[in-house]
Amino acid sequence: MGGEKDTLDLSDLNASLPAAAAALSAEDRAGLVNALKSLAGQHADVLETLSPNVRKRVEFLREIQGEHDEIEAKFFEERAALEAKYQKLYEPLYTKRYEIVNGVVEVDGISDEPTSENAAEGKESDAKGVPDFWLTAMKTNEVLSEEIQERDEPALKYLKDIKWSRIEDPKGFKLEFFFDTNPFFKNSILTKTYHMVDEDDPILEKAIGTEIEWHPGKNITQKVLKKKPKKGSKNAKPITKTEACESFFNFFNPPQVPDDEEDIDEETADELQSQMENDYDIGTTIRDKIIPHAVSWFTGEAVQADDFEDMGDDDEDDDEDDDDEDDEDEDEEEDEDDEEESKPARKSGSGRKQKVPQKVPQGNAEQPAECKQQ
Repeated sequence: MGGEKDTLDLSDLNASLPAAAAALSAEDRAGLVNALKSLAGQHADVLETLSPNVRKRVEFLREIQGEHDEIEAKFFEERAALEAKYQKLYEPLYTKRYEIVNGVVEVDGISDEPTSENAAEGKESDAKGVPDFWLTAMKTNEVLSEEIQERDEPALKYLKDIKWSRIEDPKGFKLEFFFDTNPFFKNSILTKTYHMVDEDDPILEKAIGTEIEWHPGKNITQKVLKKKPKKGSKNAKPITKTEACESFFNFFNPPQVPDDEEDIDEETADELQSQMENDYDIGTTIRDKIIPHAVSWFTGEAVQADDFEDMGDDDEDDDEDDDDEDDEDEDEEEDEDDEEESKPARKSGSGRKQKVPQKVPQGNAEQPAECKQQ
């Protein structure tokens, strides 16, 4: 492991350029050579600043890092295989859930006859499966409840199932939303795909959503505003204007990074970054929380579990805040002591220092504080 590493020979870099570079001007050719030298020598510059002994130690550390990276690559490979293995084990359970939720199969002990309890409470006795299962589960989650508007709910009642899967080229994952035939859009499946630069980090490259084929007049993501024409106007027809509005279904029209990032200013870039982070947060919430634990979100049990996790975080924050407050209190006490010591004092008959009464506001007049017997 302690052997010397081969170093890149840049002495004849000019001769090793590809033939296409021969068409460049002498100035451009020289610039290309310098750029390649700069890139190749970035890490070498750091090593050259070190003493020979330290440089050898760093080279040894780099070899250790190489071994670590090989093990880490195997870890990621085995983790992906393990996740794929258990995903297959989950699938039969998800299929059973789908069948029960949508009334495809019935569970044991269910009677077809209406019960007196249902009749008394006015509940439907012939309802199949679990109505509004996915809508209720998603609305119970704090992240998703902020995205689901009242106008979205009638359409989300037709949601039959949500699935997710990994994609390999490019790396990332895909969400699939399965809808029953409905009066809002033609699509039976809406998808959202996340392409990752680095899935393990993770770094999001872009997100792609299904283009929704809305039925006429049913686009939930838009609202039509009508304005009456002015009096005396030749055009008696009302003026209509379409505006985008908040909707969960905007999730399928994610923010896009322009091809040329120089076209946007810093403020727009920050806003775009925030939108992409929020979009990714929604996607991973559905993937990691809603899909695997849907019934717990439907019943509300998952909220309690989340609350306990949040309480743990809050306790840590509270401890830090308490420490900060204690430090502040100590600082304030020290400041008060310093102030008291710096206040003017007069000698009493006994020769001890006696504090001068300080004025405090009372009503509209300033009254001296009561003197205490010493």
